[in-house]
Amino acid sequence: MRLILSLILASALALSCTKESFEIHRGVNIAHWLSQSPVRGEMRAQFFTETDIRQIADWGFDHVRIPIDEEQMFREDGTKDEEAFELLHQALDLCGKYHLRAVVDLHILRSHYFDAAVKPLFTEESAQEAFYECWRKISGELKGYSTAMVAYELMNEPVADDPEDWNRIVRKCYAAIRELEKDRVIVIGSNRWQSFNTVEQLALPEGDPHIILSFHYYNPMVLTHYRAAWTEYRDYGGIVHYPGQTVAESGERYDKDRFKAEFGQVLKVAARYGIPVYCGEYGCLSPEINDEARYAWLRDMNEVFEELGIARAVWCYREGPGGFGILSGYSREPDKAMLDALIQPSATTTAVPPM
Repeated sequence: MRLILSLILASALALSCTKESFEIHRGVNIAHWLSQSPVRGEMRAQFFTETDIRQIADWGFDHVRIPIDEEQMFREDGTKDEEAFELLHQALDLCGKYHLRAVVDLHILRSHYFDAAVKPLFTEESAQEAFYECWRKISGELKGYSTAMVAYELMNEPVADDPEDWNRIVRKCYAAIRELEKDRVIVIGSNRWQSFNTVEQLALPEGDPHIILSFHYYNPMVLTHYRAAWTEYRDYGGIVHYPGQTVAESGERYDKDRFKAEFGQVLKVAARYGIPVYCGEYGCLSPEINDEARYAWLRDMNEVFEELGIARAVWCYREGPGGFGILSGYSREPDKAMLDALIQPSATTTAVPPM
């Protein structure tokens, strides 16, 4: 483990010395804006504005991850939704103004949603080609942005029955983007919700320094998704503890050592490819019953990220359903204890230089 960490940190240090590299450290997801939201028109435009981008930079974040959904960005006939792309362009231009980098994440496809029972992306060639075409069009819109400022994330949380189905799609989608942009940083996550324990099954392109390996982390779910209506914990009303044994009925224990061990599985794979690691999502619901455990979890997560040199983006900036956000609704008052847990001093970065 120590050797793996040394390799990753040495690589990150060397890469961060490149003047025009895509460097990220700590960021925040801009959820429920161009993804997972029915809001359109002026309300959508006001959900995320220059005030928000300036605030994110002032807090000490250096990048945003922007989830976008196919159904928001493209009409059923495949033509671009000009209003949605205009909002994305405005956000990216403002990120440049406030010296923030951005990861544009194709979050939900019409042919793939991680919780859907049927996912045509893995069974229908036409759905796969539509996915690649989405990226050709996104590239056409965004290729003018510096490779040091904007990265692309292929897709959020793929869930295939067979990991080779996802690997095959990764190869073809990667090739489609590389035909258009040879130096763009591409963020790629593993099968089954981008879990840390499936990265070993992910087959990445060899010899490309412009790739970041991504994973997501929400363990223990009974804490991070406490009473979430869409989970098996919806009816649990007891106290959840962290660190230590999370609930009395469970033998599961979580603490910083467990995080280090589980993140180490991702670092090991990244070292094999010589690429950095990015936790593109982590977060914890905010019911008052578990506030003490929630803040302790966030602090420990960030301390481990710092120690291991892992860049990350918390879920999320402004809460939608569930209550993950730094901000509640349209409020401008942040959860200060959450911010204190997220913003910790460090000099570590994840960097990928253009050739």
